[in-house]
Amino acid sequence: MSKSMIDVARDTLLKNNHRMAFLDLWTSVSKEMNFTPTQAEDNIAQFYSDLSLDSHFVNLEGNSWDLKTRHTYSESVTDTDEIALDEDDEEMDDASESLEEEE
Repeated sequence: MSKSMIDVARDTLLKNNHRMAFLDLWTSVSKEMNFTPTQAEDNIAQFYSDLSLDSHFVNLEGNSWDLKTRHTYSESVTDTDEIALDEDDEEMDDASESLEEEE
């Protein structure tokens, strides 16, 4: 059975024993998978999505990736209280939509 891109990424991170920039990790994975340049281009977005959705990986500062087990909870979780929502922009969008409907 052949390995998936995620399996190869996990093995790569285990072997290197440290976080890796996304492009470095992708280069390593695509080489291990023997992707042609066209296959690499076709698969990079899927790889990023797979990393993002897989609970074994964590996206760290500077778009570097690592195995979640090597990081504390506070390093691997985004505090949503710190995310600022610009409610003024939403109100402006609602006002613009109302004006368009009236015309």
